[in-house]
Amino acid sequence: MSFRLSQRDKDIIAFINQFRAVDRDSLVDLIFKQLKSPVNACNSVMVRLYRLGLIERTQQYSPTVYLPVDAKIKKNSQKILHFLSILDVYKQMCTYSVPKHVIVEDKPTGRKGGIEPDLFCIFKGSPFWIEIQRNRYSEQKMQAKVKLYEEFFFSDEWRSLHWQLEERSPIFPSVILITPVRYAVNSEHIRIIQAASIHELMEKYKNPQKQQKQAKLREQSSSNGIRINLT
Repeated sequence: MSFRLSQRDKDIIAFINQFRAVDRDSLVDLIFKQLKSPVNACNSVMVRLYRLGLIERTQQYSPTVYLPVDAKIKKNSQKILHFLSILDVYKQMCTYSVPKHVIVEDKPTGRKGGIEPDLFCIFKGSPFWIEIQRNRYSEQKMQAKVKLYEEFFFSDEWRSLHWQLEERSPIFPSVILITPVRYAVNSEHIRIIQAASIHELMEKYKNPQKQQKQAKLREQSSSNGIRINLT
């Protein structure tokens, strides 16, 4: 049986392979949103790709969740919710700036027992490792996770990771903990950011800048009677 795939078909398959589990609504938001009937268009394409045997699907969830054909997770596995959480973080980031060099379940040390962030990406020009904590853990376990990042920092192996830019000094990524619980973890060597979501994180960093700008404008407008043109 011969068939031809469009570039969009190939992009969808690659996206599902990358994120391991992708729900229908996420595909609508990220790929089909600009069409006149995005949901119908998405359903039509996904049914065709499924019947061609190019993707798998599970209807244990609503809307349908699509998986790679060689998925090693069961269709009713809780691991699917883990991958959907990673996808949700990625989607939130896309509303601000599309991340680059995205790696799902990154394993930068290349060995068991090292750091295994849920997501790596370059976001707004800066590298980040992202840990998504859906369950509550002890402070000790979270601090042990931070210690693994510190050990990798001191190894200097991160300096030669493939995404590092040759034209600038190597950068050790900041670590974002996406968690509804704030942990009393700290590090003197790496930057750790905690937030319940990317939206909360962006709001947190936007407000201080906005407040500083407003304070500066107020100071300038009140000094020496100079008027400020805010247009």
